[in-house]
Amino acid sequence: MWTGLAGAALACTAYDHQSVLDPVGPQATSTRQLFYFMMAVAVIVYVMVVGALLLIIRNRRTAVDDPQSPAREASAERTIKIAVAIVVPVLFVFLLYDFAVARVVGRMPEGSMLTIDVTGHQWWWEVTYEDPIPHNIFHTANEIHIPVGRPVRIKLASHDVIHSFWVPNLSGKKDLIPGHADDIMIRADQPGIYRGQCAEFCGLEHAKMAMLVVAESPDAFTRWVELQRQPAQVPVDSVAVAGRRVFESGSCAMCHTIASTQAAATVGPNLTHVAGRMTLAAGTLQNSRGNLAGWILDPQTIKPGAKMPANALAPAELQALLAYLETLK
Repeated sequence: MWTGLAGAALACTAYDHQSVLDPVGPQATSTRQLFYFMMAVAVIVYVMVVGALLLIIRNRRTAVDDPQSPAREASAERTIKIAVAIVVPVLFVFLLYDFAVARVVGRMPEGSMLTIDVTGHQWWWEVTYEDPIPHNIFHTANEIHIPVGRPVRIKLASHDVIHSFWVPNLSGKKDLIPGHADDIMIRADQPGIYRGQCAEFCGLEHAKMAMLVVAESPDAFTRWVELQRQPAQVPVDSVAVAGRRVFESGSCAMCHTIASTQAAATVGPNLTHVAGRMTLAAGTLQNSRGNLAGWILDPQTIKPGAKMPANALAPAELQALLAYLETLK
């Protein structure tokens, strides 16, 4: 169902790979450097503390054999003072480096910036691409496309509970707190498909609240944006035409939007170009005809607790609906 660059990338990329140790942007690179520095400091401190403890234990055992040996006690005290004198400055340096990394992560990058609004829902991501011209604003879900090398400001909000935006290969975590506006800066320096997820427990299906960030060339991104701004294709096949009627007259239109149709609800994800996405149900399933059919008929089996109800459709209605949704590329 999905086509174009994203589809080709999915065919050759393990898009479920996510790791802070494999950064592709400046924010994630700074985070990885902080991790390695923290590990080095932890190892140094551990070795020094254990060494000091062993020396103190040895001196105390000697002191038991020779209670009149004040030199042993003095040696133990001197060991503790030396350890403290070394460890405290090291930890202070670690604190300063931590602040420096925080400044890098939060710094506003130079250059033309793309602004994207991301709103967390139980349990999916609403994505809105801002534009000074209102007509050019468009909505999608669970999949964020960005141009390689261009800084991106992601404005974060929550519709219900506390969520957390986290794409390990691109940046650190940032909480989405209801009623509190926040943002995070990212930049991808390599093309690819990077998996992210909610990193704050937000309810029953927290573990199945993923997203994909597709970093592509500026030209490919421009083509994708132009496609997303187009209304849904008008079906010409008789089966797809019947499927559109099923969508508009059934419960689907009560929750979803498809541009250029009567469906304009905002409870669930915007489906104007759903056939062009790689996954369904916030990364739970690959976007295929069979998975889409199962998701429509009984989403609770796939994602228990999801807000989407089951849909009792006759076989002919289901096939017509699937045929229509497959045209929404």
